[in-house]
Amino acid sequence: MNPLSWPFELDAPTALVPSGETVIRTNSVTSNFFAHTGSERRWGLDAMRTRWIAVALVGIGLSAWAQNNTNTRDIARVGTINYIEGTAYLQGKRIKQSEVGTAVLKMGQMLTTGDGRAEILLTPGVFLRTDDNSAIRMVSPRLLQTQVELVQGKLAVEVDEIHPENDLEILVGGVRTQMLNTGYYEFDAAHPQAMVFKGKAAVNLGDDKYNVVKAHHELALAGNNMTAKPKDFNPTAAQDDLYHWSTLRSQYLAEANNELAQEYGDMPGFEPGWFWDPYGFDFTYIGMGPLWSPFGFGFFPPWYGGFGGGFYGGGFYGRGGYGRGGYGRPGFGGGVAHVGGGMRGGGGGGGHR
Repeated sequence: MNPLSWPFELDAPTALVPSGETVIRTNSVTSNFFAHTGSERRWGLDAMRTRWIAVALVGIGLSAWAQNNTNTRDIARVGTINYIEGTAYLQGKRIKQSEVGTAVLKMGQMLTTGDGRAEILLTPGVFLRTDDNSAIRMVSPRLLQTQVELVQGKLAVEVDEIHPENDLEILVGGVRTQMLNTGYYEFDAAHPQAMVFKGKAAVNLGDDKYNVVKAHHELALAGNNMTAKPKDFNPTAAQDDLYHWSTLRSQYLAEANNELAQEYGDMPGFEPGWFWDPYGFDFTYIGMGPLWSPFGFGFFPPWYGGFGGGFYGGGFYGRGGYGRGGYGRPGFGGGVAHVGGGMRGGGGGGGHR
């Protein structure tokens, strides 16, 4: 098995993690700041004093909260509940706003929504969102093979970053659909289908056969329709409430990225991964390079200049390194991915976004 592409690092024994779980350690303003105070002169203390003090105060506040609260948000796993709106349930128990960022949809467990929606984290840079009156089951939370079953209702997946080693799959009625590129995808259980607004997907037909669905195309996931040619659709006319909600969530996450990335702009030792936003009460993603969501919102690394509120029109879709052959690669195992040093957040769950 090939190792994960940098920046992921499989250097911890899997025995430290319950079977089937993948741990992604998140980054910390406090750990990076206090670990590198000896290099202040090298970075120009005089020019940065105001900013460093502000960051230090935030870090001290977050650390103090974390030390007195066992329910810290320093680890993001595949399946972490990142946001809820209205009513959502984990294994039949209603999720409290204060549990956002710590509650995890584990292997075999069910997440359901009533009059509400939920957002969970998959692999770094990938967000899954459920619609009203929907139900999903976590089939595999592994970093190399992540599978979620849509049992009822609708779900959407925003893929802002993906690596050749990732195998992201949604199951509807037993049919596996693998998302291959960055983009935006919607799935419907009532009328089994996969819709690719942006990106590219491969529907597993069995016997190593696949039906590839490109952007602005949809495919029925039942019967003989699966082998038919995918139908094109108007992506503007097809925008539903779930699409608009995903757009808004993507904008908020990009804004959080812009805010947090600037805090890291002058700090050495940055590592990409999920970062807890203590202001928005959710995790956002900061990668090694600029990324664009399928809605045109920018996610930037700390050293990328010109943070402008997150909206950068344009598409980085279809560029080299994302499309790849060998759909539905079986046999990929999980692992423990350590990314960063542990962002500890404070406050309750996200209720205002």
